Amino acid sequence: MRHVQTLVSLRRRLLRLSSSAISSSSSSSSSSSSPRLLHLAIAGASRSSSHAPIPTTTASAVGPQLRHRAIFRRSLILQTLPDPVRIEKLSDSDSGIVELKLERPEAKNAIGKEMLNGLRRALDVIDGDSSANVVLISSSVPRVFCAGADLKERRLMNTSEVRLFVNSLRSTFSSFEALSIPTIAVIEGAALGGGLELVLSCDLRICGENATFSLPETGLAIIPGAGGTQRLPRIVGRSVAKELIFTGRRFDAIEALSMGLVNYCVPAGEAYQKALQIAREINQKGPLAVRMAKKAINQGMEVEMPSALSVEEECYEQVLNTEDRLEGLASFAEKRKPRYTGK
Repeated sequence: MRHVQTLVSLRRRLLRLSSSAISSSSSSSSSSSSPRLLHLAIAGASRSSSHAPIPTTTASAVGPQLRHRAIFRRSLILQTLPDPVRIEKLSDSDSGIVELKLERPEAKNAIGKEMLNGLRRALDVIDGDSSANVVLISSSVPRVFCAGADLKERRLMNTSEVRLFVNSLRSTFSSFEALSIPTIAVIEGAALGGGLELVLSCDLRICGENATFSLPETGLAIIPGAGGTQRLPRIVGRSVAKELIFTGRRFDAIEALSMGLVNYCVPAGEAYQKALQIAREINQKGPLAVRMAKKAINQGMEVEMPSALSVEEECYEQVLNTEDRLEGLASFAEKRKPRYTGK
């Protein structure tokens, strides 16, 4: 009830601001600053809106006073329908690179039901996009990648609901791991609990020097339940994983690099650029070859060497009769960059 009253009060204040801005529209300074003030004030104020957006042509055709109203309404609609998971497809020379961004600043990207549903929707989009070659997973929230599970929401769940949620989260991270294209986690700030488990499900991990990591679940009398007990020892070794999970202690970026948890540790704020550089390198390679290489490595690591070599043979067979393989040979002979099509 207090939240609703606060929201109503905020909207009344914004309407007064809008009216004030309209009445003073003859001043050029007020006409440029008022919409910005309204845009910043309304950001994140509400989760839903029944207003329809005003077409751009209509907004440009009206006078200055109505243009203020059009800008205010458009800002309201854009900011009151936040999605905790956002997908962006890069273009031009970076076409093929997809960015998945976590955007739940009010909870430090804690994973609740809405965030989980957003991750699953994003997976469906990426998995169904044949033009996607590599995925960057990052956070839009400063100084945090993901704070783990939403414990406030968890307190309201009964045992059956907790079981269903954790099983679904585990399945989602397994689906991330099973994507046919490479995934790169970009970590700036804290990656804790489920946040670290999401990181572990990615193929590559790039962090800034300010990154911190932890699987603190034993301190809550539970265990990592979204793959942490299985993926961490496979990456850093059994003994190191046991120490980190038994104690739940937090460790920094330098230690993460030394134990092999991350591929690169760069100055704070530069993890995205390093990850993008790697993504661009991957994006230039034969798409089918990269997919088959990932499949050969992942499946081969789960079996004995003779069976693993059979997996490699099967994957090589998949790229043997492709247009891209012939293009690779032709570009080498002609001393030019290859033009791969994924065929």
